[in-house]
Amino acid sequence: MSGLRVGHGFDVHRLVAGRPLRLGGIEVPHGRGLEGHSDGDCVLHAVCDALLGAAGEGDMGRHFPSKDPRWRGVDSRVFVEEVRRLVAEARCRLVNLDVTIIAQEPVLAPHLEPMRAAIAAVLGVEAGQVSVKAKSTDHLGALGRGEGIAALATVLVEGEPT
Repeated sequence: MSGLRVGHGFDVHRLVAGRPLRLGGIEVPHGRGLEGHSDGDCVLHAVCDALLGAAGEGDMGRHFPSKDPRWRGVDSRVFVEEVRRLVAEARCRLVNLDVTIIAQEPVLAPHLEPMRAAIAAVLGVEAGQVSVKAKSTDHLGALGRGEGIAALATVLVEGEPT
């Protein structure tokens, strides 16, 4: 009998000048991008942590430490591909993924479907298994002042991790 397991991920990065904005595996037009050791895609980082947690495999820091120079500037889809492999090795299969992006700027509504498609593609699942939505903080706090972007991800996986 297969078991169901839930994983939850969170990530946040500061918006800075001079970097492209990568979110959910796509480039979003904006005057600033996310600071980070890799491309700073907080959406894909939250997805990775959720999947790793559900499979009992720790977190991104365990697998992709920011002190390791080979991860500098890496496209975060590389992390998702590796996490996908680890989850499969743990005998787990993604049932569904729900992502919430928290950002005051830029307006993300026009980019949610392309993100959904990009995330589903890198995970090798149907788009119907992925949900991506955006919320603002109505100008409250650092995210509300446009200082950064955060993402939350929850996954349901089926299987019995080893």
